[in-house]
Amino acid sequence: MTNTPYLLLTGASRGIGHATVKLFMEHGWRILTVSRQPFSEECRWPSAQESHIQADLADLSGIDALAETVRQRLPDGKLAALVNNAGISPKGPGGSRLGVAETDAEVWMKVLNVNLVSTALLVRALLPELEAARGSIVNVTSIAGSRVHPFAGVAYAASKAGLAALTRELAGEFGPRGIRANAIAPGEIATAILSPGTDALVKAEVPMGRFGTTDEVARTIYFLCTDQSSYINGAEIHINGGQHV
Repeated sequence: MTNTPYLLLTGASRGIGHATVKLFMEHGWRILTVSRQPFSEECRWPSAQESHIQADLADLSGIDALAETVRQRLPDGKLAALVNNAGISPKGPGGSRLGVAETDAEVWMKVLNVNLVSTALLVRALLPELEAARGSIVNVTSIAGSRVHPFAGVAYAASKAGLAALTRELAGEFGPRGIRANAIAPGEIATAILSPGTDALVKAEVPMGRFGTTDEVARTIYFLCTDQSSYINGAEIHINGGQHV
């Protein structure tokens, strides 16, 4: 038995995921990471390789097996936090935006499965472990879920809007069972992969006039997973320097 809190983080291969793992590790948490990529040698935190689970969230038939693998790695059957950070945003030729006219059924289903449906099914599968810990769920939505974005495609935007709605549903359904669910909606965050033209977008639309950092996002995620936010449930926090106003 252990009092060490456990975090399960999906979409851990880069950017916000890396920053989140680093911050939680600094606070003494144990981390389990999930991504469709095999373990990356760039992930140099202690026990990173042993804590990584490779899974493709587009394949919904694998969710129960993923949950069982997680369950076997929890020493006391408690999952203190589930951060659903996995997300895909397919592009067209030359990195172009995929609108309704350019998005076929296959793209729709893959994006919705990874960005939305897998989240609901993963929560469902790990509900006993979350309830045992009175855990916190944090879903990573996007500014694209509430406004038309010049780079994010239609399927991505719709999936993130759906994820915001799912967050409210989780909060309402599982709040009585001691589980909180909240979302963060990042805007333009400085990561390794940015669409061409994002610099100009930041200058034109972000009142603070700069990109956000992955550390700023990670700190908000951490806040929502601790007792500092113990009465926050069903919220969606904008992390975008005022871009949404």
